[in-house]
Amino acid sequence: MKKVKIFLADDHAILREGLRYILSGVQDYEIAGESGDGREACEMIERIRPDVAILDISMPSMTGVEVARRILRYRPEVRIIMLSRHDNEEYVRELLDYGVHGYVLKDNAAEDLLRAISEVLRGNIYLSPRIISSIVPGRARSAGPEPSDTDGASALLSHREREILKLIAEGKSAAQIASGLFLSENTVKVHRSNIMKKLGIHKTVDLVKYAIRNGLVEE
Repeated sequence: MKKVKIFLADDHAILREGLRYILSGVQDYEIAGESGDGREACEMIERIRPDVAILDISMPSMTGVEVARRILRYRPEVRIIMLSRHDNEEYVRELLDYGVHGYVLKDNAAEDLLRAISEVLRGNIYLSPRIISSIVPGRARSAGPEPSDTDGASALLSHREREILKLIAEGKSAAQIASGLFLSENTVKVHRSNIMKKLGIHKTVDLVKYAIRNGLVEE
């Protein structure tokens, strides 16, 4: 079986070593390359074409954000997971808009990273649980409420569809949702397709943003 190629980019060698140790415990994963410099990481990712690139936000030469934007433009097939010490709402929303697939807090990397890789390889979005917790309360702290379509969502979506949308936004896979709701995985996928059609949404990342914006994800 072909192994999943993973690229590590972080300017802290000790952290890279720790991440490498975590990933080495998974037989199907291999470290295809690593770097502590943003520009070098960008060039290596374009050449190596890994399945997953794990990028620190703060790196010399080019930031992780700049690397992500370039890779998503020229190598959109690469799944990108951002690493940061900050649960910064602005960073997260900006990166989701760019199309990154995951955002993992360094403090929780040991617990979250393997789960994040598994989810993004399935085509899902993964956010560390603390990220979701920080984004949702942020609405209450804002100077004024953003336009929300919560009432429209309630009218368009059934209770089951809103339930499934919430779980999708929390990073759950179709299999996990099916298990938790005692449904078949195919039924969950049908519900997801119907949700997208009703909301006029075509990407999982946009479903996540919609659910967060409309308060369907709770702390």
